[in-house]
Amino acid sequence: MKFKTPLHSGIFQKRYKRFFADIKIGEEIVVAHTANTGSMKTCLGENWPALLSFHDSPTRKLKYSFEMVHNGKTWIGINTSMTNHLAIEGIKNGVIKELQNYKDLKPEAKIGQSRIDILLSNSESDQCYVEVKNVTLVDEEDHCLFPDAVTERGLKHLNELMELKSKGIRTVMLFVVQREDCSAFKIEQSIDRAYCEKLKEVMKAGVEVLVYQCALSPEEIIINKKLNIV
Repeated sequence: MKFKTPLHSGIFQKRYKRFFADIKIGEEIVVAHTANTGSMKTCLGENWPALLSFHDSPTRKLKYSFEMVHNGKTWIGINTSMTNHLAIEGIKNGVIKELQNYKDLKPEAKIGQSRIDILLSNSESDQCYVEVKNVTLVDEEDHCLFPDAVTERGLKHLNELMELKSKGIRTVMLFVVQREDCSAFKIEQSIDRAYCEKLKEVMKAGVEVLVYQCALSPEEIIINKKLNIV
C-alpha cells in the first residue's frame, strides 16, 4: 500500500493521553493523532525518527497522523487504522496464499450485533471470516508478540470466531506484523492471560491462525511474507 502523499519526517518526543504524540519537525513541535489503542511497548523511544501524514481537512482538529517510527533497525507501523487495508491488499495481490480462491471480499461484515473485519465468500455455504490484528510488540529473542495490552475487544472477537467455527464456517485470525526486526510469532503469555488462553483454545477448536509480516519504507507498507508461530 503506497502512501497517497509524501510523509513528513520528524523526531518523536512523547506520547500522552493515548491518542496524542508530540513530534518535532524542524524547530516546531506538532501534535499528531496516534491511531493505536495498545501500549505501543517496544515501539517508542525518545528522539527516534518518525513519519507523519498530513490531512488538511476542516473536520480534523489534528492535521497530522503518526504513521511510523524507526528504532535504528526497522520502520514500525503504528497506525492501526491501516491494518485492515494491508490485509485486504495482501489477499487481493495473492501474497496471503491461504486466503485465495474466493470470488467476493466484504470488509466489516456484520454478524449479530458485531462485525468481523473481512468476509470472503463464494456462496452462503462457502464462507471465510477473517479477523485482523496489528502486531508491533517484540521480545529480546526477535519474536513478535500479541497482545501488547489487555484487550477485551480482542477476546470478544476470538469468541465470535469460535462460535462461527462451531457452525462449520471457516474462520481465520490474521496477525499483521508491522516491523521487520523479528523472525517468528509467539503468543504473549503475561500481559493478558485471558486472551492468551482463549487464543490457544480457539486454535485447538480449528480456528486458523496466520501471521504475515510487512516490509516498510517511507513510500509504502506491503505484506510480503509469512511468519511461523512458535
